Amino acid sequence: MKPVILDTNVILRYLLKDNAQLYKQAVILLSPVKSGTAKAHVLEGVLVECVYVLLKVYSVSRQEIVSALTGLLNYPGVVNSDKERQKQSLVLFRDYNVDIVDALIHVTATENNWEIASFDRDLRKLKR
Repeated sequence: MKPVILDTNVILRYLLKDNAQLYKQAVILLSPVKSGTAKAHVLEGVLVECVYVLLKVYSVSRQEIVSALTGLLNYPGVVNSDKERQKQSLVLFRDYNVDIVDALIHVTATENNWEIASFDRDLRKLKR
């Protein structure tokens, strides 16, 4: 079976369980990923969109968001090469109360020993 790229709506239905039919379909898609018998990718953009929707639309706490998305990223079948960066960014998002994109910028710059060009005050919270 070919690896799949998970879309935001699949992940949200799976985590929120707010639509019984779509939740059931999401479980069917993600169960083999959870067991490691199928492979899936969670793109950075999808992760960002999940965070924003959960935070802004559904008022899910940062702690719950990080727990749910880190749990998903830890599935054996999630194989994207940047998942450690994504998990580190989620922790910064939670612990420093910064935007998820700022956290991703910080982690990426730190990993690569790059400078950050920004006027964003939140990035100042994330000292190297």
